[in-house]
Amino acid sequence: MTKKLFFIFALVFGLVLMADYAAAQTISLNIDDASTGSTTARIFSVLALITILSLAPSIVIMMTSFTRLIVVFSLTRSALATNATPPNMVLISLAFFMTIFIMSPTFEKSWEEGIKPVIDEKIELTDGLEKAAQPLKEFMVNNTREKDLMLFNDLSSDKDKVEKIEDAPLKITIPAFMISELRRAFEIGFLIYLPFLIIDMVVASVLMSMGMMMLPPSVVSLPFKVVFFVLIDGWYMLAGSLINSFH
Repeated sequence: MTKKLFFIFALVFGLVLMADYAAAQTISLNIDDASTGSTTARIFSVLALITILSLAPSIVIMMTSFTRLIVVFSLTRSALATNATPPNMVLISLAFFMTIFIMSPTFEKSWEEGIKPVIDEKIELTDGLEKAAQPLKEFMVNNTREKDLMLFNDLSSDKDKVEKIEDAPLKITIPAFMISELRRAFEIGFLIYLPFLIIDMVVASVLMSMGMMMLPPSVVSLPFKVVFFVLIDGWYMLAGSLINSFH
């Protein structure tokens, strides 16, 4: 926990330093000024940073474990038939913090190899972003089916095709990773649905045999499904299984 808090603090502190550094620059629009080139480079660097920060939610969804987690949680709620319980905010928050837990080694590696050297002015911003994206790319490749990677590799132009999967660019890796995550999430969701479907079928059969056809089976089966999920410690099993499902 201390290591995670230190990483988050270092990230925020690094962004503050970069903001202060950018704010301290004097911007000149004079084309004869010798410092115009470096100032323009700094302006583009700041714009690139702002763009990355604005795309951060999409990056979290596309390049991390968040997709699989939130889809599985949503399917679990649908299987329980509890409507809006747990609410979306709870499921999203749980998926977000579990994503931080799962991705923390990757984020730390990305920080050390790419972001921190940029803040320390040891490498250029473009080189730093490329190095920071490499650990995320490795995570995606390790958790993506080779079949999905080859699909986008075969559909890409000849100049973008690669012989080794590890050399695939991000524009191939990201969509392949996302469809692979969706497939695994639906596989897990199917396994979660089965026991609750059996409970619904048993309750419906009992009600039919008792002649209580006017009583909706879902009303009767709901408490049984909730009790069953609590008795097997469902959230504990679900969280542990999801975390262990990532390489």
